[in-house]
Amino acid sequence: MDLDEIGIYNTTTEALLVKARLEAFGIDAVVQADTAAGTIPTLASGRGVRVFVREADRAEALEVLERMLPPGD
Repeated sequence: MDLDEIGIYNTTTEALLVKARLEAFGIDAVVQADTAAGTIPTLASGRGVRVFVREADRAEALEVLERMLPPGD
């Protein structure tokens, strides 16, 4: 299965919210963060927290995320 990165977020919480939103629309998503197995969450801030979806779901996922943004952003 080929995965495409669709975003890099500042916190794990942001990435998990994106993941939950995508999954609410039936799009499987994976969150990747280097946090030393969750023991040092600040490690993720240096590289960001990445969200991936299947290559085939990329276009739909980006549409879903675009609708998440408030007007004007």
